[in-house]
Amino acid sequence: MSTAPTLPGSDPGPRHTRRFGLPVATALVMGNIIGGGIFLLPASVAPYGTISLVAFGILTAGALALALVFGRLARRHPATGGPYVYARAAFGDFAGFLAAWSYWITAWVSNAALAVAAVGYLDVLVPVHGSKAATLAAALAVQWLPAAANLAGTRYVGAVQLVATVLKFVPLLLVAVGGFLFFDSANLGPFRAGDESALGAISASAAILLFSYLGVESAAVSAGEVRDPRRNVGRATVLGFLAAACLYLLTLVSVFGTVPHDRLVASTAPFADAVDLMSGSGWGGTAVACMALVSMLGALNGWTLLSAQTPYAAARDGLFPQVFTVKRRGVPTVGVIVTVVLASLLTVYNYTAGPAGVFEILVLVTTFTATVPYLLSAAAQIYFLLSGRGDRVHRPRLVRDGALALAAFGFSFWLVAGSGYAAVYQGVLFLFAGVLVYAWMAARKRAAAPAEETAPAGEA
Repeated sequence: MSTAPTLPGSDPGPRHTRRFGLPVATALVMGNIIGGGIFLLPASVAPYGTISLVAFGILTAGALALALVFGRLARRHPATGGPYVYARAAFGDFAGFLAAWSYWITAWVSNAALAVAAVGYLDVLVPVHGSKAATLAAALAVQWLPAAANLAGTRYVGAVQLVATVLKFVPLLLVAVGGFLFFDSANLGPFRAGDESALGAISASAAILLFSYLGVESAAVSAGEVRDPRRNVGRATVLGFLAAACLYLLTLVSVFGTVPHDRLVASTAPFADAVDLMSGSGWGGTAVACMALVSMLGALNGWTLLSAQTPYAAARDGLFPQVFTVKRRGVPTVGVIVTVVLASLLTVYNYTAGPAGVFEILVLVTTFTATVPYLLSAAAQIYFLLSGRGDRVHRPRLVRDGALALAAFGFSFWLVAGSGYAAVYQGVLFLFAGVLVYAWMAARKRAAAPAEETAPAGEA
């Protein structure tokens, strides 16, 4: 029996290792895009009116361009690491390190935030809020269970991700489609509800919607674990993105047309309100809590893998500590463990030091750090196109690829601007703190370079 060739950033592994096919890679993208935010999104943008749907359409077009750019880049660089690999290939070690450092920060801090949010939904099903110890234990369990699936191997990561995505997609789709049976245009409210101009309303609602598509890069980051990555990473990225976008749009319109506008603006659980109105009973909160928990566990499963993949790729190139290269059953085990430990420590701090303080600051930082790899990836694609390198430019499609790259860069730049002044300011400080780490790793890499690299010409 023949085996597939091993690409950079991957290893053959034992029976617990299994490369992701197109369905699992697609589920990884979709599952990581759709986390817990979808359950509050309708109420968050309702104060601006249905004009927020226009903002959503604009954002979707920009995110689609970014998804297509990731697909193009993955065809040229089908290796684990995604944005890190692209930035380093285009701009060198320092840019690659910044992409890896930024993405790693985003992953483990976001995992802590997801776990805290998941416990809020778990409390609806199994009340734990009465005990701080029980709440903390639940938050830690929510993080370590996906980590255990990751440590078991890529075979189990893929299985969990596929099942979780189906379990989250089907009920959300049923709610979305079911809402149209109870749709009443009178519930939509005004097209522009606030005092802002049309442009101001679009910009304000876009600022809330901007991060709905974080995770579109998931298949690219795990390219080394995807079968036939030159083909399947791009397809999985686009398919997963389109599925998530359709679900977002259907649920937004459905909830807008089911829940009266005045009630939706004040709602803290818009999906629960919609389910209650559709069913005529009060079990909406329980149903939505179940959907949210499945959604967040699926997102944590995927993000835990991604949080280890980027440091693994950087460590292989000497830009992260070598311990991150330890890989078992297709998964960078040290990266998974370090990530879940850091996220757990942050979670413990959140529940012992109170809800205000460092935790909120770090979560705010991730709104900026999440966009840095996108911006560098789009810039890398523009560089490859402008450089005219024959191995990276498909000339008949040069104009189209150039337009997509510029659109992706514009979308990424908009993400940075939408982060807000505080997020950008604090994020830059957090990002530049990694410069010291880079200096240390670059010095070690230089010291370990083979002697022949520094020998005078003619002595080799």
